[in-house]
Amino acid sequence: MNSSTPAKSLAKPISTAGKQLRVVRPEADNESGHSEQTHSTAPQSFSRESMVHARAVTKSYRRHKTSVAVLKGVDFSAEQGKMTAIVGQSGSGKSTLLHLLGTLDRPDSGEIHFANQRIDNLPARKRDAFRNHQLGMIFQFYHLLPELTLLENVIAPAMIGQSILSYFRNRSSIMKRAKELAELVGLSHRLHHKPSQLSGGEMQRTAIARALITDPKLLLADEPTGNLDQESGQSILQLLRNLNQESGLTIVMVTHDENIAMQCDALVRLKGGKVERLK
Repeated sequence: MNSSTPAKSLAKPISTAGKQLRVVRPEADNESGHSEQTHSTAPQSFSRESMVHARAVTKSYRRHKTSVAVLKGVDFSAEQGKMTAIVGQSGSGKSTLLHLLGTLDRPDSGEIHFANQRIDNLPARKRDAFRNHQLGMIFQFYHLLPELTLLENVIAPAMIGQSILSYFRNRSSIMKRAKELAELVGLSHRLHHKPSQLSGGEMQRTAIARALITDPKLLLADEPTGNLDQESGQSILQLLRNLNQESGLTIVMVTHDENIAMQCDALVRLKGGKVERLK
């Protein structure tokens, strides 16, 4: 389905004025996030500029009575302020790696660090808070709530991340931020439309606005153009690239399209359960 907004309209420089409107977040709990895991693999040295990195990560899944190894000692890093693409054949573990980086799943072994803090062994409550406060996530199939309007979908993470009292105290700034983000992605004229009234490209741009509402440090994108036609896909890529270049947002993107991947700052390929850096 085609987006109703031309691709070129998303290529203009992005204003960062809205970035000053930070959502007030609840204080972190004081649970311990340390585990007693040990690994025999020698640690790899990662740059201090890395926003997120994985070290010797493994992950297997069970299919019936068989265990299938997807990731086999993956080392991966994404530099702060850069746009990194992950490519590979279907079933190579691209989405698995992204889900591990986003703490949606845990590795069987190895470690994942974000801004020099280990995150793979955080307790459930802290993982949830980490995702809500530090990460933005977008997916191939949008995952918008069908009963909510565009504006309500965008503000949903800000509502979830706060107490009821805190949300109502900050409601005006949250609404202002959401409207700025809708304008940023070219959808200020669609605020009160529901997902069923939006095109595929518009739904993906809504998902991007939603991912940005909590002012994340890292954006994880899982095949963000995979469900779109070429023109709409290119407009989404241009929007992400503008966010990266104009706002300094660190982005890690999984894609099956190597032409799209080549437009990123860094390119890695998953092959044989390990990462091969190409660019």
